[in-house]
Amino acid sequence: MASMSSESADDPYLWLEDVTGDKALDWVRARNEPTRAEFCDAEFETMRTEALQVLDTDARIPYVRRRGDYLYDFWRDATNPRGLWRRTTLESYRTDTPEWDVLIDVDALGRADNRNWVWAGADVIEPELTRALINLSPGGSDAVVVREFDMLTREFVADGFELPEAKSQIGWDDPDTVLVGTDFGPDSMTESGYPRILKRWRRGTPLTEAETLFEGERSDVSAGGSKDRTPGFERTFVGRSLDFWNRQRYELRGTELIPIDVPTDVSSMSVHREWLLIDLRSDWTVGDTTYRAGSLLAANYDEFLAGARELTVVFEPDEHTCLYHYAWTRDRLLVVSLADVASRVEIVTPGSWRREPLAGLPESTNTVISAADETGDEFFLDSSGFTAPSRLLRGTGSGGLEQIKSAPSFFDAENIAVEQYFVASQDGTSIPYFVVRPTDTAGPAPTLLYGYGGFETSNTPGYSGVLGRLWLARGGTYVLANIRGGGEYGPAWHTQAMREGRHKVAEDFVAVADDLVRRGITTVGRLGAQGGSNGGLLMGIMLTKYPEKFGALVCSVPLLDMKRYHLLLAGASWVAEYGDPDNPDDWAFISEYSPYQNISADREYPPILMTTSTRDDRVHPGHARKMTAALEATGHRVWYYENIEGGHGGAADNEQLAFKAALSYSFLWRMLRTDT
Repeated sequence: MASMSSESADDPYLWLEDVTGDKALDWVRARNEPTRAEFCDAEFETMRTEALQVLDTDARIPYVRRRGDYLYDFWRDATNPRGLWRRTTLESYRTDTPEWDVLIDVDALGRADNRNWVWAGADVIEPELTRALINLSPGGSDAVVVREFDMLTREFVADGFELPEAKSQIGWDDPDTVLVGTDFGPDSMTESGYPRILKRWRRGTPLTEAETLFEGERSDVSAGGSKDRTPGFERTFVGRSLDFWNRQRYELRGTELIPIDVPTDVSSMSVHREWLLIDLRSDWTVGDTTYRAGSLLAANYDEFLAGARELTVVFEPDEHTCLYHYAWTRDRLLVVSLADVASRVEIVTPGSWRREPLAGLPESTNTVISAADETGDEFFLDSSGFTAPSRLLRGTGSGGLEQIKSAPSFFDAENIAVEQYFVASQDGTSIPYFVVRPTDTAGPAPTLLYGYGGFETSNTPGYSGVLGRLWLARGGTYVLANIRGGGEYGPAWHTQAMREGRHKVAEDFVAVADDLVRRGITTVGRLGAQGGSNGGLLMGIMLTKYPEKFGALVCSVPLLDMKRYHLLLAGASWVAEYGDPDNPDDWAFISEYSPYQNISADREYPPILMTTSTRDDRVHPGHARKMTAALEATGHRVWYYENIEGGHGGAADNEQLAFKAALSYSFLWRMLRTDT
């Protein structure tokens, strides 16, 4: 056959969507073992060990956030593979060997409970800091178990707030009350598998008696709410995510819902003390003024709610710059922007909204806000580059920056060069990309091209010890493509590549691939590409539409069957990004690229490594399974590995992360060392 018909009602591999079915798991094991046998050789073992040394080293920076007098951190290493939730003081943190006070040992907890716990975060009540809602994931899935923890006794609270495994949302209303959205039973979840109903649950009462506060529709992505407990500014917010990009927002006062009249598609809306911030995804006309997409606007929150529209532009993008992210201290706003994908950091004074560049930053291509204290003046910045390990800088409202921690070098970067290039895509749009390679590279080298291209996610240059050791230090070239679909140039960089514009993501990626060959950086046979999740979809498109462009592909936790993606796990929540396959008009453009429906037996495909996780409850492992089965049936070279746990990241601890990295690089080195 020439291709799999997209019109066929029969999917011969539908049975592989049975995540934990015996037949499906037997199929998985039958493919895991040959992949292990093929690539897990002595060189693989060396790389796995090198990766694990990077991931487990005690010399890594322990990233912290302040809660009261303590700095909190979650830490994993060789001794504690599932991790420690711990805290220390600033004075101790400044030293080379801080004294850590361990609150929860996840490995010990897992042994005591006989459960495969993976840490999924803690919500500590503020400002009291006396209790925490601990989220524990079985095996790394998005679904979690919630248990209440006493910060004073360091024990889980007997008969405290507790939720069974579900994709729950829970947060503090007061010390004896929580706001909760979870699986309350039939019709309580959306079609995307997230909570539809928000309830107020009081201590000592059964969950079945919790008071309903707010409801969304089953067709929504989710509905929920939260309580801002800042003294003097206590507010309860609720809302409905109509789709992935549109949300209706309200303040709940008693039983009254007060609409917060901002566009439903804003990138973010936040309230800090008296201030409202609005990050626009599209142009917004208010009166006679039109505010540009990508702008950050400020207003007095109470006045805005009362109908006033006194808006101040805090940040406005241009052709080369965009807002990356922001965070509050008590009295200052930190703003990070990107200028041709390089970071800039400014401090903004609310009221006047005057922006000042933050002095004292090292020369770097990537700086992010690691943490900021909304109740004080402290903030932490993480600054790094492709060849420069992270430096953690501490700042306050009045003083300069203090380098408080630095990460070690994991590879020799002295002779590694970083260059940025631009190439015209098919429609003429200029696409930036970074090339990282040894300065003594002679002629075309094995090259790994990475891309994502979706959900307004920006790929910025940063340090990776694993990439450096396993790829750059061995003579490989790494390329980061800042293709459309991401957010590197603001919302429009993303929105033009949504739905029927999805083809631009692939065209941009191929333009970079072609340019690398044109410049002599690599050859087609030595060019590999890698992507995961939405980037895995991109790899599937490269395989089926542009197979002649690559020597090998690594496709991780991917979406591939775009005919059924909206029916699997969280897939329905992404219809706004990709379109609705059940709508004939949408399927017309989705079917053009959906990898599973476009497999050809008549074209030569590059070898591909497909990886996923059984415990991924966001992107269904059936995508990778079915694609692999269909590729095998048409005679293509495909290797498959499925981690039995690990969630959407594909790994539940550093050991699994190291295995996954070594497997990918072992495959790429094997396939790209010589032209074929």
